[in-house]
Amino acid sequence: MPKKTVGIIFGGKSAEHEVSLQSAKNIVDAIDKDKYDVVLIGIDKQGKWHINDQSSYLINAEDPKSIRLNKSDEMVAMVPGQKDHQLIRAADAGVMNQLDAVFPIVHGTLGEDGSLQGMMRLANLPFVGTGVLGSAVCMDKDIAKRLLQAAGLNVAKGLTYSRAEKQHIDFDKAKAELGVPMFIKPANQGSSVGVSKVSIREAFEKAISEAFQYDQKVVIEEALSGREIECAVLGNEDPQASLPGEILPRTEFYSYESKYIDESGARLEMPADLSDEATEKVRKAAVDAFRILECEGLARVDFFLTEDGDVYVNEVNTLPGFTRISMYPKLWELSGVTYPELIDRLIELAIDRHQRSSTLKSAVWDD
Repeated sequence: MPKKTVGIIFGGKSAEHEVSLQSAKNIVDAIDKDKYDVVLIGIDKQGKWHINDQSSYLINAEDPKSIRLNKSDEMVAMVPGQKDHQLIRAADAGVMNQLDAVFPIVHGTLGEDGSLQGMMRLANLPFVGTGVLGSAVCMDKDIAKRLLQAAGLNVAKGLTYSRAEKQHIDFDKAKAELGVPMFIKPANQGSSVGVSKVSIREAFEKAISEAFQYDQKVVIEEALSGREIECAVLGNEDPQASLPGEILPRTEFYSYESKYIDESGARLEMPADLSDEATEKVRKAAVDAFRILECEGLARVDFFLTEDGDVYVNEVNTLPGFTRISMYPKLWELSGVTYPELIDRLIELAIDRHQRSSTLKSAVWDD
């Protein structure tokens, strides 16, 4: 069987740029080279797309704190409306090798919020992960939680404000409705970027200002008391859940550094020490959330498990980290799916979904 050509898109203009570089490195290291030829497309912080060589696409690749994209001189553009050869060289508009699938491991804004997914749909390229709607919904914590709650899943109580409503944000009102401590988050950011845990007015006002630096909308949430449980989901129409794992942060909460930089920032309990009943409850809730929010391919669903055994959905991440300390690949390894097998399954799911979508009619009359 001939090799498939897979484009790995990584980097990007988000606050999670460096995490994406780490994720790309792990995928490149693990992908089955006998089955796939890899095309590396690194997006720099200005949004330019660079074709990179596998031998030199990263600078300080082994150091999460100083890892950087090695910007090549060969830049590339994606052309919508093409049936094939959607990538062209920016310098001379020459066509590049056809991609059989794309693995877009661009975390955060413009990577997992539906923007990149929309571009790949316009370019008629199969891609790993959730489509435009599910990506956009899951990125917006406010909208995602409204949909989950409407479907009967438990979520934390919260208040949401746009920048236009900023003058109405009041510490005393938030405290009366949510108690203290409380969490303040940008609505459209991932990986704890811009997140603060506060109990007093001064910290509250500072956290609101910081959250608005990352988004036009902020969410203020009650602090749930419970164990932090995570579950990985894999599949399209018949999604499956992994065994759950537990995060035991060594800091006040599971911060950005604890997730991706400081390997001692949290202890990972895998599998989580749960009863069979609690395990199945978490796995079912993970698949339910995945389906409710229109996810496809993969997602990591984060929960709080209270002392009373209630499961609360905290967040659904449609492009979870693939770094060496990331939970998503670790949970599937725990569940019997190796890293190379996981990448293979994700690419197969992307191609299968694209083929099914291609059979749908796009017009009433043909030209």
